[in-house]
Amino acid sequence: MPKSSDPTYYSLLGLHPSASVIDIRRAYRELSKRYHPDTTELPAAVATSKFQQINEAYATLSNPDRRLNYDLKIGYSRFGVIQAPPDLNRPVSYNYDYSKSAYLDASDRPLSSGEIFALFILGLTFVGCLLLAVTVAFIRGDSLFPQSIPPSTATIQQPILYLLQVFSSF
Repeated sequence: MPKSSDPTYYSLLGLHPSASVIDIRRAYRELSKRYHPDTTELPAAVATSKFQQINEAYATLSNPDRRLNYDLKIGYSRFGVIQAPPDLNRPVSYNYDYSKSAYLDASDRPLSSGEIFALFILGLTFVGCLLLAVTVAFIRGDSLFPQSIPPSTATIQQPILYLLQVFSSF
């Protein structure tokens, strides 16, 4: 165990032991810019010492095996947090019950921003095509709804002529 006066690698980087790899990398980059001997206003000896500590902390925490050993050394364990699913030892022929899942099926997921943008462009194209069709019809003089033929001219004896007259008005 490190002495209580010794800072842990996590505290050097300003992180909690459950920090992700991305958080560790982000903290290291920010601190290395701040404490690099060539870019800081601190005295060279202090900056070099701090920069070496940050590099050592990052070298340990960025390597999964070294991080696991270090976590055990300082007494932090992430194994208590992770629990095996209850159906871990199920038979292979067992069908998965998707009602337990947050999604309806395995392929159901939230849309990415690129997919949302593509759907927006498709919708915009569809609306543009509709507006273009209505504009062309208006310019040509076609009416949106054809005039209905009075029922007196369309008798039951002449249904075919009635249909021809209706469809010829389009």
